[in-house]
Amino acid sequence: MNDLALLLTSEGRALLDEVRDTDPAQELAVATRLRREHPAELVSAALGQARLRQRAVAKFGAEDARRMFFTPNGVEQSTRASVAAYRAGRMRELGVTSVADLCCGIGGDAIALARAGIRVLAVDRDPRTAATARANAEALGLAGLIEVREADVTEVDTAGYDAVFVDPARRGGRGRIFDPEAYSPPLSWAVAAALGAPRAALKIAPGIPHEAIPAEAEAEWISDGGDVKEAVLWFGTGAPGAVRATLLPGPRTLLGRGLPDPRVRPVGRYLYEPDGAVIRAHLVAEMAEEVGGGLVDETIAYVTADELHPTPYASAYEITDRLPFNVKKLKALLREREVGTLTVKKRGSAVEPEELRRKVKPQGPGSATVFLTRVAGAPTMLIGAPAQTPATAGGAS
Repeated sequence: MNDLALLLTSEGRALLDEVRDTDPAQELAVATRLRREHPAELVSAALGQARLRQRAVAKFGAEDARRMFFTPNGVEQSTRASVAAYRAGRMRELGVTSVADLCCGIGGDAIALARAGIRVLAVDRDPRTAATARANAEALGLAGLIEVREADVTEVDTAGYDAVFVDPARRGGRGRIFDPEAYSPPLSWAVAAALGAPRAALKIAPGIPHEAIPAEAEAEWISDGGDVKEAVLWFGTGAPGAVRATLLPGPRTLLGRGLPDPRVRPVGRYLYEPDGAVIRAHLVAEMAEEVGGGLVDETIAYVTADELHPTPYASAYEITDRLPFNVKKLKALLREREVGTLTVKKRGSAVEPEELRRKVKPQGPGSATVFLTRVAGAPTMLIGAPAQTPATAGGAS
């Protein structure tokens, strides 16, 4: 009997409840005690699953994570629940009522789709993974909307579904795969499957070259809490060639308008650090226009402006000092201002933040942010702090 089958027994479920909050430091002692009353294999399976559930809280939330079942790869590769829910909502807005979820993994995306009221065929060729997806559908009360099938996705007939969703495997035995044709299945197969369906969404790595994006697709980059999570190629939305950056929570979406690159201008009072999704989507020009700014350097995605224009698409900083790159001068300035909390950001610099902190040894009650970058081609340090907008200065009402 495999680990999952053991855990699905009444004894296994009871043991999972008992070890749910086990401190990893106490795991050996707990295992020793439990093996006096339960089979060693079951105890190991339950403690292993408890560890995975604890790790999964960050992606799925505590309520779902404590009921779901996971594999190590499933925890690592699953879509964050907030991103999956956003994507499922877009599917619903497009009129989709049924989806073939190809390469479903442990079922995270299928769960989000089902919760949006969409009927799902979830397919994965790995027996253990498919069984885990099936167990998760049942654990969350969604088995009526999710059919899990163990099969090769390239052999599944999706003709009866409104849309297909494909999440190719982008990791191999040696780690992350960067060549889209080395995905499993390859991107070319996924695109062909998408073009054969009324609607489709393909989840891809956010670093995909823009030239690799099919002309028929709308491309969307999604970040959550400031971290870029994925890119999605949408088919059948009526907007081929469109580009967008979506920021969660929200959602807030910046649409591409084909603007030319922003002009380079002198550093102003404010510096804007665009969200990673905006940068990946090549929409810095659209963001810069929103704040009336320009670039500090033609190769660097930092936008500068003389006035503060709050925007959800970038973090704003008020710049107090501009120095040529010089560690001694920076150390003297920080000592003079009693800066003990130093945030180091870099773009276009080879200096590592931790290395710089060790050299300047910040001490004192103050705080500051230093940007290591290039300004008009010259290595430069910009010092400042997060800008105080009316909302941040006065507090939320």
